[in-house]
Amino acid sequence: MRDLDETDVEILSLLAANARRSFSEIGERVGLSGPAVSDRVTRLEETGVIEGFTVDVDRTKLRGGVPVMVDVELAADAGVGGETALESARERLREADAVEHVFVTVEGDIRLYARIGGNSVREWLAGTFEGLPVDDWTVTLVDEVEWTPSIDGIEFALTCAECSNTVDSEGETTRIDGEVYHFCCSSCLSRFRDRYQRLEEGA
Repeated sequence: MRDLDETDVEILSLLAANARRSFSEIGERVGLSGPAVSDRVTRLEETGVIEGFTVDVDRTKLRGGVPVMVDVELAADAGVGGETALESARERLREADAVEHVFVTVEGDIRLYARIGGNSVREWLAGTFEGLPVDDWTVTLVDEVEWTPSIDGIEFALTCAECSNTVDSEGETTRIDGEVYHFCCSSCLSRFRDRYQRLEEGA
């Protein structure tokens, strides 16, 4: 498996900034022809580096509620139904449609960004965190949100599907039932394939 070169990284950076760029426009930026860029993008898709092109919706344009940043201080060592307070809160927030981003601090507290509809942010918070051990929360109204995806300076590293170690140039790549998998060594590939076959036989 060949490592990503500087041209691959530059192509990924341009696509991350604007996935609707034409291959010819990208080619002009990286010094390649349009078809050459197309070939590289196809290879990046086949190796699983690019998993698809998505629509990046600017939710601020949809006016889907009041944008807020909320800092949630969880009670230390408290739990709900066998889970830690953090696990319970994160599970609750995953199911909340209004929540767009969740961050966990090193202290084990939560910061979230949400667009809350209705008339009362306080009511939404009370309902969302009902029954959870929350010591305190702080709400900040957000005036403007800007997020710029960047790939520049990031070292890409594929992970082994068997052991999660980094896959380097000595690794192996294979396709099983239409899916591409990467492995750090032939042993991991063999173990993964054997387990996959056993699961299929038992299905």
